[in-house]
Amino acid sequence: MDKIKKALEMARQQRQTGVSADTASRNEAGEDLTSIRYTQTRSVDVSEDVQREHRLISALEQSDYTDSIKRLRTQVLQRMDENNWSVLGVTSAARGEGKTQTVLNLGISIAMEVEYTVLVVDANLRHPSVHEYFGMKPTYGLSDYLKDSVALSEILVKPKSIDHFVILPGGKPMRDSAEMLSSPKMGAMVEELKNRYPNRIILFDLPPLLGAADALAFAPYIDAALIVVEDGVTSENDLTTAVEMLSETNVIGTVLNKSA
Repeated sequence: MDKIKKALEMARQQRQTGVSADTASRNEAGEDLTSIRYTQTRSVDVSEDVQREHRLISALEQSDYTDSIKRLRTQVLQRMDENNWSVLGVTSAARGEGKTQTVLNLGISIAMEVEYTVLVVDANLRHPSVHEYFGMKPTYGLSDYLKDSVALSEILVKPKSIDHFVILPGGKPMRDSAEMLSSPKMGAMVEELKNRYPNRIILFDLPPLLGAADALAFAPYIDAALIVVEDGVTSENDLTTAVEMLSETNVIGTVLNKSA
């Protein structure tokens, strides 16, 4: 229990203090990522009003809120770079704790660093919602790739206003989501996506850990995990259980969400 309390306290401190160290660049080969063109990915106009409504930093002015997201970005990238990781799963103990908003803001913030490209995958196949944060109504999603072998080029979407940032929507809700997330086809897809562009960070919006086996089933395919905690709502028992469930995964920290 002391470990959980320390994690929560660290999350609170991270929201209040800056990080002095610069983020290390993964672009050791000197690739010019400003010249990337997504020739096989559909680009779409996205609503700034909808993004602003969901508090996405791509549509917000600089503030304490946007600065806190950038501090989170720095801390996450430092851990990822130190270990040569590129695949991060973002989850929570229960629903409604803000993990989807967190994973999108983290992804958008990382994409602002010109040496990275970012892919956010909606892997919450029971309740896919990433597309809603941009006002999109995609035709296909991850479930269509896994079930019906729809090509990724037909599924990936790039918001025109956000450079180096691509979304893989979840698609139609699935009942057998845990089985599909742990399938060899899913594992092969993760490997393919990791190597599609240089210096790519892949963020998976995972289902909550409690109540379903989905996130735990997918855990072997990620390099590390980040747990979103809702201040004053997530119980210590639930957080303890969530951390214990990920005992075989590299949990790089917690994010304290909706804190005053």
